[in-house]
Amino acid sequence: MLIGVVKNKSKGTTLAEACLIATSTFERMKGLLGTKGLADGYGMLLIPCRGIHTLFMRYAIDVVFIDAQMRVVHIVHSLKPWRICAPLNTNAAMALELPSGKIAETLTAVGDEIEVNLIGLK
Repeated sequence: MLIGVVKNKSKGTTLAEACLIATSTFERMKGLLGTKGLADGYGMLLIPCRGIHTLFMRYAIDVVFIDAQMRVVHIVHSLKPWRICAPLNTNAAMALELPSGKIAETLTAVGDEIEVNLIGLK
């Protein structure tokens, strides 16, 4: 699995210093399932992705939906376990899952430009 740094280019903030990038069907299906939490500085970027779920998860996450031009098209603060989120009327191409509270901490908003820089493989 690829690992990258994800930044909010518009605000000059870092969303994830070590973000797993899930591009295969299996990687996207597994996602964060089976994890006990998502530490600050970590995240998971699902590509392609138009919707996510937190079924079987034990903790809430923030979710940033991003289009193919790397613009934020929808945000969800603290999505609780056992929820499904598939925003309608967006052209989301990917979803960034972050620790709960990271969206507010970084002031990320719809319309912001996101940047992903690859740093390695896991």
